[in-house]
Amino acid sequence: MRFFIVIISIFLLSSCHLMAKPKTAIKVDMYNTTGDMVGTANLTEDPKGVKIKLKLEGLTPGFHGLHIHEVAKCEQPDFKSAGNHFNPENKKHGLLHPKGAHLGDLKNIEADHNGAVDVDVLAPDATLLKGSNKSLTDQGGTSLIVTSEPDDGMSQISGNSGDRIICGEIKENKNEIDQEKPTDPTDKKDEKKK
Repeated sequence: MRFFIVIISIFLLSSCHLMAKPKTAIKVDMYNTTGDMVGTANLTEDPKGVKIKLKLEGLTPGFHGLHIHEVAKCEQPDFKSAGNHFNPENKKHGLLHPKGAHLGDLKNIEADHNGAVDVDVLAPDATLLKGSNKSLTDQGGTSLIVTSEPDDGMSQISGNSGDRIICGEIKENKNEIDQEKPTDPTDKKDEKKK
């Protein structure tokens, strides 16, 4: 009987190892309206939400709005393909609104005198894990958008924040799966010989 329990335990532990780990970090490439890559956003799961480490260049110095939008699609030149702000709880727009905020409402960011941004932002209550209506990766993903003007925190539906000028798609990266496969053709030949 003990032998049987040990064998079952080993089987269960080994099958857990083979299961895919939940995604807890995603790198997002950020592009401007002409298709140039202007930075990155590194998203990580946090007990309070999703942390966003945002590094950008090429902005006009000053404040800009930052929002998560409902669709992972960044089509130039206006990024309207990203849809509206991510708002799974149907709240009003604005961090200052008494009936807000959208889950996609984030704090404004400030570009320095060189037009660069290097900032950490929290998306409270959001998650990268699938299975929640607050997931940034479910339903094909979401987008991270920077706007030309700062968000005023109250105006409906988007905070009077100007044009969408930078966009990045938040979704599970297919390339990360492919990176586990050999990239050298000689490695592929070696695999076939086995």
